Amino acid sequence: MDWQELTDLTRGQPFTVERVRLSGNGVAIEGDFEPPQLARLGVDDQVFVAAFVRAHGSIKEMERIFGVSYPTVKARLNRIAEQLDFVDTDPAPRSADTVDRLRRGEISAQEALAELEQSR
Repeated sequence: MDWQELTDLTRGQPFTVERVRLSGNGVAIEGDFEPPQLARLGVDDQVFVAAFVRAHGSIKEMERIFGVSYPTVKARLNRIAEQLDFVDTDPAPRSADTVDRLRRGEISAQEALAELEQSR
């Protein structure tokens, strides 16, 4: 079974994965795992995202591929984006991290204070 079949089977309802088996060596891991965000999208949205990546993010190319208008592509991207949690690629440092870096001499006391003020 692939992710698209699983998505069809669950019909958009939340689900968890309880067992993962590594096919190369037969090792199995059991637990309570969240599926990848993209796997939680409907099959049509998964295809749309894959096409968008293959089109290198070109909305003009998406218009051509799907035969729809710019506003239609944008509206669908916005709808899909609302379903995804985005990772902060530049999170504010935690207080403990700042103190550790200060102790190691990687930052000055003024830089540490600025970071700590910013993280409030």
